[in-house]
Amino acid sequence: MNFQWYPGHMTKAKRQMQEDIKLIDLVIELVDARIPQSSRNPDIDELGRNKFRLILMNKADLADKRRTDEWSSFFKNKGYFVVSLDARSKVGMKTITDQIMESCREKIERDRKRGIKNRPVRAMVVGIPNVGKSTFINSYAGKACAKTGNKPGVTKGKQWIRLSKDVELLDTPGILWPKFEDQMVGLRLALIGSIKDEILNTDELAVELIRFLRASYPGILAERYEIEEEGAESELLMRIAENRKCIGKGGELDYSKAAALLIEEFRSGKLGRITLERPEMA
Repeated sequence: MNFQWYPGHMTKAKRQMQEDIKLIDLVIELVDARIPQSSRNPDIDELGRNKFRLILMNKADLADKRRTDEWSSFFKNKGYFVVSLDARSKVGMKTITDQIMESCREKIERDRKRGIKNRPVRAMVVGIPNVGKSTFINSYAGKACAKTGNKPGVTKGKQWIRLSKDVELLDTPGILWPKFEDQMVGLRLALIGSIKDEILNTDELAVELIRFLRASYPGILAERYEIEEEGAESELLMRIAENRKCIGKGGELDYSKAAALLIEEFRSGKLGRITLERPEMA
């Protein structure tokens, strides 16, 4: 199964970000806490070179907390400021301003020595599609100032948001990169919903998810669907279809319906808190 999705508007968005970066003090990069490394666009490191950096591990409520703590230490050891949060419920949001000011302390002190007062930190919010940038901005600002959606590619253009006298944010569209060198990265992005489902083979995606869950979270499928976890992945998917009464035409079990249900229950957290990669894999 080959994973790739790079529509034309992403090329345009990347060019615009390269222009806007000149105006920026800080790059705030949102990643998905379930795949903290795979949800990082490698182009951002080049784009944000010589800028202060803050990584926000969003959707931490859906991720394995032990793994999130490991990833937080991993990024901090690389010199990033890091916050794990759930932008929807605002858990972890209270520390954001402090982290922004701390990460830009050098810039703020430089301004002070030059006699420049009350110049806000200008931050660019970046991230791949469907990682929660708009939800984060709306939660942080306390009002619906950026469009939100549960599908990739909702934010199409740039918009500045003044949060206070101290901070201004530039929202940007979610962009991927032209080619996934590692198809496991593409698989993980597909599983969390950062690649359009319409271009994916959901049946194969569900089989890959079952393979991962049996190896890394044994027993989770048995508990959720009251099934045996032995046998081929396709057999487990059939058992899930049977348990959830996924019936197609002619009264036969609907393999594809069960696949879509499994993926949705993973994405929504109904399977439990799951992280798809560990720091030692980075």
